[in-house]
Amino acid sequence: MEVEVKLRLANAEAHRQVTALLSPFHVITHHQHNHFFDGAASELSSRRATLRFRFYNDDERCVVSLKAKGVLVNGVRSVEEDEEDLDPKIGRDSVDEPGKLGFVDSRIMGRVKEEFGVVGKNGFVGLEDFRNVMNVYEWKGLKLEVDETGFDFETLFEIECESSDPEEAKRILEEFLKENDIDYSYSIASKFSIFRSGKLP
Repeated sequence: MEVEVKLRLANAEAHRQVTALLSPFHVITHHQHNHFFDGAASELSSRRATLRFRFYNDDERCVVSLKAKGVLVNGVRSVEEDEEDLDPKIGRDSVDEPGKLGFVDSRIMGRVKEEFGVVGKNGFVGLEDFRNVMNVYEWKGLKLEVDETGFDFETLFEIECESSDPEEAKRILEEFLKENDIDYSYSIASKFSIFRSGKLP
């Protein structure tokens, strides 16, 4: 179970303020390309599950993840998540030809086939994709991910922080944002939900 704080920054200026203030604590920047898949009969989405292939810095790394039963309340999101690394070439081949997913040898793809019944060459369909720039910071004992997500229709700016004590992490983050007059709100939808809806909430 992944539990994280998700705070939405109002605009590009709020994002610029946050990254400038946190710059002394910067660890790394990831350029991510996210691709999503479903079963041909919506076997995953009909059960509130998502299958994602995430590529880091072009093809430096590929991580496949299966998420399910996500709940987002008052800026804190809980979701069942399982991840594993995959050969980036296999990942790219699967993006180009989703039918190949039925033959990918991985633990998570085994779960998708067994738990959701998606199998065979015609079992999978590719959905659209989006890109994200994630700046990672180590600050006040927290690992912060400050995202700039480029959808076709608009750009989303967020701070995410995975924590075993999300309410305390949220308190610290809100105090920081308020002290610096940075406009924010609680996120009310996942990036995937926004991507599928075609508009920012």
